[in-house]
Amino acid sequence: MTQRQLFLNHVGQTSPAPLALEIVKASGSTLWDVNGKAYIDLIAGISVCNIGHCHPKVIEAIKKQVDEYMHIMVYGELVESPQVAYAQKLTDHLPSSLNSVFYTASGSEATEGAMKLAKRFTGRTQIISFTNSYHGSTQGALSIMGGEYWRNAFRPLLPDTIQLTYNSFEQLNNITERTACVIAETIQAEAGVLIPQKGWLSALRKRCTETGTLLVLDEIQCAFGRNGSLWAFELFDTIPDILLLGKALGGGMPLGAFIADKRIMDSFTNNPVLGHINTFGGHPVCCAAGLAAFDVMINEKMIAGVKEKGQRFVRLLQHGNIKAVRASGLMIAVEFESFDFNKKVIDQLIEQGVFTDWFLFAANCLRIVPPLIITDEEINIACKTILDVLNGIV
Repeated sequence: MTQRQLFLNHVGQTSPAPLALEIVKASGSTLWDVNGKAYIDLIAGISVCNIGHCHPKVIEAIKKQVDEYMHIMVYGELVESPQVAYAQKLTDHLPSSLNSVFYTASGSEATEGAMKLAKRFTGRTQIISFTNSYHGSTQGALSIMGGEYWRNAFRPLLPDTIQLTYNSFEQLNNITERTACVIAETIQAEAGVLIPQKGWLSALRKRCTETGTLLVLDEIQCAFGRNGSLWAFELFDTIPDILLLGKALGGGMPLGAFIADKRIMDSFTNNPVLGHINTFGGHPVCCAAGLAAFDVMINEKMIAGVKEKGQRFVRLLQHGNIKAVRASGLMIAVEFESFDFNKKVIDQLIEQGVFTDWFLFAANCLRIVPPLIITDEEINIACKTILDVLNGIV
């Protein structure tokens, strides 16, 4: 049997018709399949490979750590130098109130941990999120996901959760003294790159402060330079009480984290002790990879050109069938009339060697979230291919 047949037979599927591309190599902004065909990667593992695929310094860090030790004990009991070094590096680049890092194995687990922490610290139960939000697929994260289509088949979910309309100033009054936390994406990704209105995030911050509610900002997709600044919240001058990270955090390895002030995080140490634990969060190999990737991003000044690269996409993607292009740095949604039209475009792009996909809550939008190192030439080729496909469809 072929690898593709074995994949379909033995690997759990997420759709009736997976792409089933057999990728055998990745480097920089390029993927290669088993037949040697190259693809410009406009997805970057969905905002995971921000510094590109297989950066040599990340590979070197992984190999070095593997030679020393891999998994040794449940996270949180032993002093493991990769965890400590990365936590210090992260907090050195964050506001002083975000000084304690709790590692997880994924972004979904970071969401779960933050929800528990908010309940434990505030003594409250209500959790508020927003329509068209995505914070993961585990049961707790699913309870605050912003679309009934995705949730309904798995009910009952967590009680005492409500959803407000993202960007609505009026609905912020629903945040009260019984709200444990409000969880929001700094920039909504799966909604098709929905950017907060001017002043909305600061108004959300103000309301949370007034009611003693913790503000949780989910930057699992939009952190690490994706929007042209290290953290997306810097663009809106709004500091959260808890920050959610994942995806690019591990430099291509599985890693998540939620970050808060130590006085908040210490709520997990008593009543009950071991208030939140996991086995593989902060895996030393993943932390070594993430730290190396972070250093590469900073030292090689990869964030500096992100906004201009995003604007290059916007300038070049002009076509009668494109209804809108929404961009925040290299986080871009290209809107078409329907999902069916978008899917035709995506399928033909893949045939032409440009790898992309769609958004959960904006299925009519084509996703562009390439590695931050994508070159102007690669952007030109990708955009020309998109326009050629659009001309061919018309």
